[in-house]
Amino acid sequence: MLVIEGKDNMNYRIITKVLGYILLIESLLLVPSFCIGLYTKEGDAIEFGITIVITLAIGFLFSRIKIRNMVISIREGLMIVSLSWIFMSAFGAIPLYLTESTPTYINAFFEIVSGFTTTGATVISNVEGLSHGILFWRSFTHWVGGMGILVFSLAILPALGVGGFQLYKYESPGPVSSKIVPKLKNTAKILYTIYLGITIIEVILLKVGGMSLFEALVYSFGTVGTGGFSTKNISVGAYNSTYIHLVIAIFMTISGVSFSNYYLILQGKVRDLLKDEELRLYLGLQALAVILIAINLYASSYDSLGLSFRDSYFQTSSIMTTTGYSTVDFNKWPTFSKSILLTLMFVGGCAGSTAGGMKVIRILILLKMVKREVMKIFHPRAMVPIKVGGKIVPNETVSSVFSLTAIYMFVFIVSTIFITLEGIDLESAISSVSATLNNIGPGLGFVGPLNTFSGFSQFSIFYFTILMLLGRLEFFTIIALLVPKKLSKE
Repeated sequence: MLVIEGKDNMNYRIITKVLGYILLIESLLLVPSFCIGLYTKEGDAIEFGITIVITLAIGFLFSRIKIRNMVISIREGLMIVSLSWIFMSAFGAIPLYLTESTPTYINAFFEIVSGFTTTGATVISNVEGLSHGILFWRSFTHWVGGMGILVFSLAILPALGVGGFQLYKYESPGPVSSKIVPKLKNTAKILYTIYLGITIIEVILLKVGGMSLFEALVYSFGTVGTGGFSTKNISVGAYNSTYIHLVIAIFMTISGVSFSNYYLILQGKVRDLLKDEELRLYLGLQALAVILIAINLYASSYDSLGLSFRDSYFQTSSIMTTTGYSTVDFNKWPTFSKSILLTLMFVGGCAGSTAGGMKVIRILILLKMVKREVMKIFHPRAMVPIKVGGKIVPNETVSSVFSLTAIYMFVFIVSTIFITLEGIDLESAISSVSATLNNIGPGLGFVGPLNTFSGFSQFSIFYFTILMLLGRLEFFTIIALLVPKKLSKE
């Protein structure tokens, strides 16, 4: 039995045991890529095999630790969530490094963190030169990370069900995390059933559109997980098919919606769905952006109004859902259209979806906060609660939204200033930070849709990796770990 001691009350044994389970799961997730390597004989099967053995051995060792208390405290939950993403990325990067798909381990770590966080930013200039096994693994990390590593674990590992809500709560994107059914394990299974169903439907539709099964799987993983890794150097633009463009665009929009809403549809509660203010704002903002960009493109450079709407919808859906696929080089679009896309980078999708960004629900609450403050100017003594969907938003939630926004802006500004030390222009610095912090992938200028992050220094690449993790875990999960124990008890 492995013994782990600590001076504080942190239960390091349960942390290590859960991490062991996570690594055991990852060793299984690597098997499809290993099998693809064996089938294609492209020379990457050995590297995947080595990674599986290492991950399996360490995971087995960690999982054998004996513990008395299965209850996971808040601090332990935070630690598990943060370390799970780091450990899975660290081990998941090994195949890329061993196959020399990336020149350094830092680049490989960046690539897989980008995969698991569904960012889609890459340091690989020629993805068409990668083996099928590596291509599959990169995109599969999108699918696993999209719904969440811990949610995935809770769906298939009953051993994590005890005290597991701490994990679910701190990993779920958005200001409020709730179970759609009383039992957390059932919640995870329902979410993944919906997730899998949407993925299968898209795979079928893309296969009908002429893609191979392998391509259909890769692009479905990237779409439903809102990741964006592609098998082509010019992304979805390599497929000169309006059908394929629209299928992917529609499923990106679908994946930016909270998956709990699809559970409402399955239950026949369509009226409750129509009352969802976040959903209405999400669709409204996307529709407005599509129209404005399409008109701008048609007036400036496009000869066809239909084509301008097609490209406008695809890129608007891709950027707002933080997927990052592209069909055109929007770096060459008019400044007005690029400004709208840059704005959408900060908005993101709905809470409870696989999309990144600030989340529409936070934007909605912030707008209602502004409205309340304006009303108080004329009615200083009035008690004006903030309501969403007819329900009063707790003050704790309002406070957390304001706090996260403040932290977000501070990190964004400081990071942008820091990245300008690379000698790039301000537009490129702003968009590169936004692309990683919001888990989008491509940006504008130096990191446009046809470029990669390979031009940055190793230190900046590692810094972007941290930003991707901060963006996916929404700051508090990691920041809370830095708070002194005495202060956290108070």
